[in-house]
Amino acid sequence: MADLSRRIRDKSKDVARNVALFRSTMGAEDLRARVEQLEAEVQECRQLNLRLAELTDVVQELLLPVAQRDEDRVAELMEKYAKGV
Repeated sequence: MADLSRRIRDKSKDVARNVALFRSTMGAEDLRARVEQLEAEVQECRQLNLRLAELTDVVQELLLPVAQRDEDRVAELMEKYAKGV
């Protein structure tokens, strides 16, 4: 148990040291630029998730048995997907 406490304490010190080092080497402008980059990446992920959802809708409609398929709906989904590409 004492060994675990010592390891946790040592790791905590390492984390504190790394945070201090990070803060000292990274200025406010660097942080702003990094946040902007991360926000752009999040937006890109959102767009990709939306495209994936649209494609999933198209595939789902195409996999329905012919008797249940709504051809107008399929055409609408294909058109919507084609516009996005």
